[in-house]
Amino acid sequence: MKKFVVILAAGKGTRMKSKLYKVLHQVCGKTMVEHVVDAAKGTDPEKIITVVGTGAEKVKEVLQGQSEFAFQEKQLGTGHAVLTTKDILGDLEGETLVATGDTPLFTSETFNNLFAYHQEKGNAATVLTAEAPDPFGYGRIIRDDQGNVLRIVEQKDGKPEELKVKEINTGIFCFDNKKLFEALSHVGNNNSQGEYYLTDVLEILRNEGQRVGAYKMHDFSQSLGVNDRVALAQASKIMQKRINEEHMREGVTFIDPDTAYIDSDVKIGNDTIIEGNVVIKGRSEIGSECYITSGSRIVDSKVGNKVTITSSTLVEAEMDDESDIGPNSHLRPLAKIGKGVHIGNFVEVKKAEIGENTKVGHLTYIGDATLGKDINVGCGTIFSNFDGVKKFHTNVGNKSFVGAGSTLIAPINVADHAFIAADTTVTKDVGRYEMAIGRGRQVNKEDYWHKLPLSEGKDWQ
Repeated sequence: MKKFVVILAAGKGTRMKSKLYKVLHQVCGKTMVEHVVDAAKGTDPEKIITVVGTGAEKVKEVLQGQSEFAFQEKQLGTGHAVLTTKDILGDLEGETLVATGDTPLFTSETFNNLFAYHQEKGNAATVLTAEAPDPFGYGRIIRDDQGNVLRIVEQKDGKPEELKVKEINTGIFCFDNKKLFEALSHVGNNNSQGEYYLTDVLEILRNEGQRVGAYKMHDFSQSLGVNDRVALAQASKIMQKRINEEHMREGVTFIDPDTAYIDSDVKIGNDTIIEGNVVIKGRSEIGSECYITSGSRIVDSKVGNKVTITSSTLVEAEMDDESDIGPNSHLRPLAKIGKGVHIGNFVEVKKAEIGENTKVGHLTYIGDATLGKDINVGCGTIFSNFDGVKKFHTNVGNKSFVGAGSTLIAPINVADHAFIAADTTVTKDVGRYEMAIGRGRQVNKEDYWHKLPLSEGKDWQ
């Protein structure tokens, strides 16, 4: 039997109080609707159709190549939203799962379980339910004495005895596709909201003698719908716990998992240790046996094996095996740090490649440069790459020495085995085995102290 998934993502989300379309708010590095699409992909569906409305182009941009789209011009309810997909799905044989784009915590496993239960029972419609500690705001599942599902009652339409029910509608449904669209043609809007509820389809099918069931899941937290910033924070916390536990089961050590913030697409090798207050975002990849200390932030970067990152920031950068950085250093985009390289404290590297076993101890800026192997870069060195109009490149050869306080003004080439004396400003190429020195000659003025106007009778500290 073919599977289809419809994702409802047309609501603007006014309670978010945001210029950003609701389903595009992020949870652990991905938009909410992307999380739902990822879960849907895990069911191996024939089609995924996302219903969009206000802000449609931005949603389409995010989901490009992952979904087909239907447009809901006016938000007239969930039933009306699903009906907009009729031109795509209406005549197809199969089963359709309907999900909402603001419920990012559902897993592929839960969706697959719902499909399996729906098939096993031969239902025309199956609703995914959960037991809620506080059901306020959720639609209630109303059953008969035998446990059969009669209908779903929304919070605003429920009678007092119905609102005492704690089994809630999660907003996820599975339908026989053809029967779904036949029933949608009979859905009315005689309710407090004046909307066409998808939930009414269940009662319509039941009245026609069709089988309607409910699959109750055990993890209520998956059903959390995000309608405001409070719920967004709750969803992020639940997702973060799930992500960190998955990494721990794969051999990663978190010193304090409650304060380690790892995005959903991050990969981390086994035997890596991550302290608290670490942020790893985007599509970063961390190798095995690394140590990442508190205060580090890593974004869209690739880190090899046995790397130590001490309270430093990496953005779109690479660190090879057995290298180290920090504390308080910054690798900016296109920084490539070779095997065994030491980047000390207060060092900034941008658009530069640093070769194997080179040492950059501290208080240095390296930008638009290529450094070879086994180089020593002294404290306070500046690679001056910008003349106010254009940026230029510097090359430094293998086994060279750059003395402390030097300034290398690009474009220049420093050959292998070259030596740059401390406090030198380098403005032209330095050849192999040459030493560059460019600083003022020291002059000592004898007896200068006694010429100072405040020196007489004073003992300066």
